[in-house]
Amino acid sequence: MNIDTETIEKLIGTALEYRLRAYTPYSGYNVGAAALFEDGSVTGGCNVENAAYSPGICAERNAIYKAVSEGHRKLKAIAVAGSPAGDEISQYACPCGVCRQVMREFADPGECEIIVVGPAGEYRVHTLAELLPESFGPDNLGK
Repeated sequence: MNIDTETIEKLIGTALEYRLRAYTPYSGYNVGAAALFEDGSVTGGCNVENAAYSPGICAERNAIYKAVSEGHRKLKAIAVAGSPAGDEISQYACPCGVCRQVMREFADPGECEIIVVGPAGEYRVHTLAELLPESFGPDNLGK
């Protein structure tokens, strides 16, 4: 693990805070995320649903796109907290495949850490390479 415990706790706290802001009238599944970039900036995001379904966005992509729009490019870590609506986290919620691919665009898969929040304050840390093996990214296009 490359990230210290204090930073992990800060990311988890931010993810939990943003989870409470989620707009999920259809699924009732609230997710918050906190993205840490190389320059030390942290950006939060929550999932936002839409009656047409496909225009919705996951918390992880919301946080990453918000940070990118503010000029940040190198994702270092992201914390994800998701569970059915309510105050307590009842399960681990790993990022979906689309979010993993977006992370790949802005992160080194072997270095980027994904912190998945679980019940009772527990968490798991994975690298992006573990969650998205044999990935396709900018380096495949010579960039």
